Amino acid sequence: MLNVDVPFRYPVTLYEQKIQGNVLLRLFVASDGLVVPESTRIIEPSGHAALDAAALAGVSQLRFRAARLRGTPMPVSLIFPVHFRHPEGPKLPGDSL
Repeated sequence: MLNVDVPFRYPVTLYEQKIQGNVLLRLFVASDGLVVPESTRIIEPSGHAALDAAALAGVSQLRFRAARLRGTPMPVSLIFPVHFRHPEGPKLPGDSL
């Protein structure tokens, strides 16, 4: 991923309520490193529609270094997790820090 800052925006109302969650996405990254937004699918929803929508909304701003096969850029499909965490929220299962 080439983005310096992640493009996913925590929904304000859920942030204020300290509601956290994970969204697992399947992305298709073209040979130019750009995500094909209409190909993105939610594999595992967070349980909160607003978090799922925020994850999908940020996808079009993701930028990747193109995958290469023997030096030639190629498209790839990948699994991409999006974690929404509140600094005062409890750890969720699977969190290591």
